[in-house]
Amino acid sequence: MSQRYFGTDGIRGLANRHPMTSDVALRVGMAAGRIFSRTGGGDRHRVVIGKDTRLSGYMIESAMMSGFTSVGMDVFLLGPMPTPAVAMLTRSLRADLGVMISASHNPYDDNGIKFFDPEGYKLSDETECEIERLVDAPMETLLAEPDKIGRATRVESAQERYIEFAKRTLPRDLRLGGLRIVIDCANGASYKVAPEALWELGAEVIKIGVEPNGRNINLKCGSTAPEALCEKVREMRADIGIALDGDADRVVIVDEKGRIVDGDQIMAVIAQSWQESSRLLGGGVVATVMSNLGLERYLDGLGLSLARTAVGDRHVVEHMRKHGYNVGGEQSGHIVLSDFTTTGDGLVSAMQILSTVVLTGRPVSEVCNRFTPLPQVLQNVRYVNGQPLDDARVRSAIEGGRSRLGQKGRVVIRPSGTEPVIRVMAEGDDEGLVSSVVGDIVAAVKEAAQAA
Repeated sequence: MSQRYFGTDGIRGLANRHPMTSDVALRVGMAAGRIFSRTGGGDRHRVVIGKDTRLSGYMIESAMMSGFTSVGMDVFLLGPMPTPAVAMLTRSLRADLGVMISASHNPYDDNGIKFFDPEGYKLSDETECEIERLVDAPMETLLAEPDKIGRATRVESAQERYIEFAKRTLPRDLRLGGLRIVIDCANGASYKVAPEALWELGAEVIKIGVEPNGRNINLKCGSTAPEALCEKVREMRADIGIALDGDADRVVIVDEKGRIVDGDQIMAVIAQSWQESSRLLGGGVVATVMSNLGLERYLDGLGLSLARTAVGDRHVVEHMRKHGYNVGGEQSGHIVLSDFTTTGDGLVSAMQILSTVVLTGRPVSEVCNRFTPLPQVLQNVRYVNGQPLDDARVRSAIEGGRSRLGQKGRVVIRPSGTEPVIRVMAEGDDEGLVSSVVGDIVAAVKEAAQAA
């Protein structure tokens, strides 16, 4: 029976340990290459490969390049590039497949493999299962004939192409002159392109997290650790801070006072701006179950809806495509603007905020303070055996919590897709009540986990 390789967002794991080994990367490249060589016209088929700055990226990149060329695909190597740049260049280069080697916001010793189809969207579950079936097939059945082996080419213009793409998401005559911007690139994939794009638009750019050494990606920097950015914004009296994660598909904003602005506020700004300019499609925004109830109430006041999906940008994108929305995202800072991108793009999202700041002439603290978030409490509970959510005590605690909060709050319980953790979240107008509800559910989950 085939082993499961794909998780909630591609293949991910500890570098040099199964499944994130050279052997698996080679086989995955061969399997995906064979599948995507069946589609499209012409004799030659193309795959685009980008990566972030992790030490293991060289190892995985080389193995995948070997796998793809061995089945007859030509490989375009981008080097360190943001995930959304890989999706964009897959389309631009008319490739059959795009690959991003990254573990996003995880520490350097993790790595991962994400795939994009020819249109720049993440692969369906069915296609991932098809790849998995071929991964465990005899390798010799996948090999191309000697005269059909693929070539590998480095795309020297990749950075410039993405920078121009990002700049074109703004009005042609808009300039960032007079703005002092601190950009934190998490020592990751955007360490060259993001500061350069902002500088070319006329901003004064102060850079941090732009000295990758293979081991310091996301280390006390970037969107998951924005404290250094907050301090730098205050120190430099900057107008705004922008923090990207390791592969630059998510963003966190810091206002001129050094306060963090999350993805919910970013979506609120963009939605209202696009509504006023008659650009917003779908009558609202798509977000996940984790977005704050304050965002939902704010949008409702504008006559807009908030459609909620399961956690994960893939679910957000699927709902956007199916129902015709062009703004969606996650509280964590994955913002998808389908007028421009097919996946989260931290730099492009930040530029929409900068555009609003320039056009309104207001400081970031005013632009990005659209609503007051409701008190929200989130706790993770680890478990080893069993399925705690199936326990009657846990179900009773969940129903009791929802009853106590009524229509003025929410309870969201979900298992993590990457670790043995139950995530317990509640929010409402009464912070004390919210904390009490979460505490009761967490206690029930712990009791059920111990009894398993």
